[in-house]
This record gives sequence, structure tokens and C-alpha cells, in this order.
Amino acid sequence: MYVLLKRDLTMYAVQKHIEDIFAPFTKPSFGALNPALKRLVERGFLSARKFLSDGGKLSVYYSITKQGEDELNRLILEDISDNPLQFYSNARIRIACADVLSADERKRLFFAVKARAAQFKTQAVNILNDEYKHTNFYQKIILDNTVCDFSNFITIVEGLEKDNACNS
Repeated sequence: MYVLLKRDLTMYAVQKHIEDIFAPFTKPSFGALNPALKRLVERGFLSARKFLSDGGKLSVYYSITKQGEDELNRLILEDISDNPLQFYSNARIRIACADVLSADERKRLFFAVKARAAQFKTQAVNILNDEYKHTNFYQKIILDNTVCDFSNFITIVEGLEKDNACNS
């Protein structure tokens, strides 16, 4: 829905815009995108208009509705996954879409993301520091990297919080 905020797009253009903006996090196939767009239309979050091109080919243009904009905000602000892998990609996508939120909503999002990242970082540190855990050399390297990843991510979110406070 986010990519449809600025203009109406065909399914191909939606896929291209998603890849342009979110390629490091997701790359939807046409097989996944087509039914998703149809479900969003059925739920009233998108509208679809059909046009015949100059060559006689049928094109469907999708646009976001007011209900879709409200749903997008709700999705960005809903509780963040407690699965670290899902959290990391979802949090990045939500932050990338934060420009549609009000300053107060961004503040809530950044706080929730930072708190969950700190929780995951603490879990990794606790495993590393627990001498009774049976972690091998490779697991310790990966855990140490995880701690660094979450530390860096928290620093990024803190910077976003400061920028949001200055610009609100």
C-alpha cells in the first residue's frame, strides 16, 4: 500500500516500486503480489481501475483508498514480532515507511522498535555470558555479531528519535 500513496500503479509498477524501495528486505513475485492486491481491493484498502492501452491490452491501475491509508498506519504501528528474524526485517520496513506517520506516531514506533531490539540484544548477551550454556565457537561468533547488529540498530533508531524530536 505504501508504494501507492503517491500515484496509481499497475501490478508490474507496484512490484518494481517495491523492489526499488525495499529490495534488501523483500522481493515479492507476481504470484504473491497478484492475490495480495486482489485481497486488498476486496477489503476496500485499494481500488482498481481497468483501462485498455493504445495497443488494446487491458491494464489494471491500483490506488490506495482512505481506508487503505488508515490500515497502512495501523500496520506500521501494530505490535512488533517477538521472533528476532521477523522483527529485524519488519522493523526496517516499518521505519522506511515512517514518513506517513505523525511525529507522535513515529515516536511510538521508534520507542517500540528500540525496546524490542534491546530485548533481543540482552538475550544474546545473556547467552554469551552464561558459562553453563553449551555454545560452541561458531555459535559464540554468531551471537557476538548479533549483539553488534542490535547495538548498531539501536543507535540508528536513537538517531531517528532525535531527528523526529527536532523536526516535530
